Amino acid sequence: MVKLISCAEAETHTIISLYSYWGQNSYGAAHGTDTANFQKTLSFYCQDNTIDVFPLAFLNVFFGPGGAPSINLANTCNPVDNATFPGTDLPNCSPLASDIQTCQSKGKIITLSLGGATGSVGFSSDAQAEDFAQTIWDMFLGGSSDTRPFGNAVLDGVDLDIEGGNSAGYAAFVNKIQSLASGANKKYYITAAPQCVFPDSALSGVLNTANFDAIYVQFYNNPCGLTHFGEAANWNFGIWDDWARNTSPNPNVKVYIGAPASPSAAGSGYVDPATLSNIATQMRNSFPSFGGVMLWDASQAVANDNYDESIKSALTAAGGTGFEFPPCSAPAFVAGTNYPGGSIVSFEGYIWETKWFSNAQPSSNPNGDWSAISACAGPAGGGGGSGTTTVPSSTTTSAPSSPTTTAPTTGNCAGVPAWSSTVVYSDGGMQVVFSGHLWVNQWWTQGDTPGGAAGVWLDKGACSSSRVSSRLFRIQ
Repeated sequence: MVKLISCAEAETHTIISLYSYWGQNSYGAAHGTDTANFQKTLSFYCQDNTIDVFPLAFLNVFFGPGGAPSINLANTCNPVDNATFPGTDLPNCSPLASDIQTCQSKGKIITLSLGGATGSVGFSSDAQAEDFAQTIWDMFLGGSSDTRPFGNAVLDGVDLDIEGGNSAGYAAFVNKIQSLASGANKKYYITAAPQCVFPDSALSGVLNTANFDAIYVQFYNNPCGLTHFGEAANWNFGIWDDWARNTSPNPNVKVYIGAPASPSAAGSGYVDPATLSNIATQMRNSFPSFGGVMLWDASQAVANDNYDESIKSALTAAGGTGFEFPPCSAPAFVAGTNYPGGSIVSFEGYIWETKWFSNAQPSSNPNGDWSAISACAGPAGGGGGSGTTTVPSSTTTSAPSSPTTTAPTTGNCAGVPAWSSTVVYSDGGMQVVFSGHLWVNQWWTQGDTPGGAAGVWLDKGACSSSRVSSRLFRIQ
């Protein structure tokens, strides 16, 4: 996975950033004969400012022969092709030390990712977890040991990519690492990579009880993946934002969009760089917990026309620091009202969309009727609406009336009305033409200019002779 972050402000996590997992030669595993694009050395990916954080993937065995862990970095270092420490399956990867230190000298953060899809991991007790934390500290972080797989290189933290089992012992593990790091002379980071399905079956327990600096939510290989963006019943970044701000022990934890860096990087969920850039920009403007993008993995990104560079450019353009809450521009939720699917309301600091017909109160319940599509501040209807509740008459999208200019008659914008500052666009997914481009709104709006600071409208490109879908922001 690739994760984007600015190391200059990493301790406060106020900067929008990009991460990339390195170590599994994901491209090589999917393209066995294209050896020219196999995973390169770690230092190869540190030559520019594109990727800010590299979790090394994976320490995939917790307790192997001799009670020692094992790591497998595919074509770089593994227990089969490399010498192992006596009595263990732990490979000696000390030649990687210079690469790690070179990347760190360039301001990159290098962490160790534990687990993976096929990892042999887990704890039988908190005591065992704490002992394991001491082992990780001594072998890879700020401690000391005769067994140092990366030689004298000192990594910058640990990442939990636990995709099986449960959370037993992991809070004790995290707390022990943080206790050992409390007197250190540098910052050590704790991150995790849950599946987007909420709550994550393997990590929910530790996510709710231990402090994390960031989580890299895997929005792929799942029904809540990137290809379902814009679908209130599936896309659920809002529930992760609510978790970050109201459940996590660290209310400043950042939430990253995890994405495949090429079609062969995952079974499902890949979207082209322009689409991911639009999604990331919208989430950056909609939720204060948004931290950036994580990509799986570095080898896939580079082989796919430097996919990572496109995403980093979009994040940089979206603005690196700070967050301004958008106004609660949708009408206020009114208890006892029947809301058809697709209704948009403001309620308790969020703009919500109904997944289907509902008269229930909006809440961040994964099995509930509502999905938070943006955080917001101020009175309901503050974006130009009246503050009263307007219920759509149906779940289908209809074009607003009374445009201020003549609508195009040919091409992909044929029949689409011109944007008007006086029209209420009550349903997400409504189309307008503005400045020669086709635009689609993401939620209830009135008076917010397409391309303006509110970020309500998605630019779907210049009007042309080709047709486009009426729900362009939903990736098919």
